[in-house]
Amino acid sequence: MDPRIREHAEIIANHSVDLQEGDNVVVDAHPVAEDLVVALHEVIGDVGANPVTTSQRTGKRSQRAYLRASDEDDFGTPAHELALIEETDVYIAIRASDNVTQTADVDPEISAAHQQAHSPILEERLSTRWCLTQYPAPANAQLAEMSTEGYENFVWDAVNKDWAEQRDHQANMVELMDPASEIRIKSGETTDVTMSIEGNPTLNDHGEHNLPGGEVFTAPQPGSVEGEVLFDMPLYHQGREITDVFLEFENGEVVSHSAAKNEGVLTEVLETDPGARRLGELGIGMNRDIDQFTYNMLFDEKMGDTVHMAVGRAYDDTVGEDNEQNDSAVHVDMIVDMSEDSLIEVDGDVVQRDGTFRFEDRFDG
Repeated sequence: MDPRIREHAEIIANHSVDLQEGDNVVVDAHPVAEDLVVALHEVIGDVGANPVTTSQRTGKRSQRAYLRASDEDDFGTPAHELALIEETDVYIAIRASDNVTQTADVDPEISAAHQQAHSPILEERLSTRWCLTQYPAPANAQLAEMSTEGYENFVWDAVNKDWAEQRDHQANMVELMDPASEIRIKSGETTDVTMSIEGNPTLNDHGEHNLPGGEVFTAPQPGSVEGEVLFDMPLYHQGREITDVFLEFENGEVVSHSAAKNEGVLTEVLETDPGARRLGELGIGMNRDIDQFTYNMLFDEKMGDTVHMAVGRAYDDTVGEDNEQNDSAVHVDMIVDMSEDSLIEVDGDVVQRDGTFRFEDRFDG
């Protein structure tokens, strides 16, 4: 086994989820990630915790078969799956696929209904010590237009790193955003959006819940978002590529939307529930070791010189005690390239221009 896999497993256990003796652990992984699952079981055994492995991750033939055979009205929250998570202390999800478009021919309405039915399970998972990470499977390498070896190097360079150093770098941005009231994001002639973050904490993602980490993020006040955004980097959702997503916001809600490709999938996302038409997250990418777009949001949203926003659910920890939390069965991230002709303003002060932060030497205010 590649020693980087064991290192990956140890970072998950020791840094991301703080694995303890006696913990009940669910490892949720596609079978193609078996080497990382095996390494995790070695670490879990060393600690004296209790593992259970499931294969609920997307991209499997079985999931496609189930969804294509189901009707939209068939879905309810599966009590046995919820019960498993209710007894879980640590939940580790491993992304990997043997076919990243395996569910591309599933009706988007079916996928949305299935996701909505599983919303209580998502809520319960988020109450555990959880981590989402990536195993460098060949299908993911192909999607990233990289060789398998090249993608393995890319993934483990991004994952197996000094997370204390990354945390300290990102703390500079947290210091600027955490006490702030208003954020403005502007990029070219296509993106100019403002939002209030007053009273909502800004979190420093340094490889705990998401591995790799590399962003600072918060939640907008749901009714405060105004303006237009062109998400000029594509995304994969439900096995489909969506490109050039355009959203127009008024009083916090999407009032107009379009996409150059698979606009219907975007429409289904926005129609999932009322909260899906509002923003649940604003994130600033700060991991400069992630320097290549790979069609994988776990990495792409952390890229330096990017901003991402998510329609749908706001994370509990990003919402102040007295503030409204946006609720939804979905959380779909989309990315804006901030490398050229762009700026981020915090309470009217420019804190990033053309991808360079105010606290970096090359910043030109």
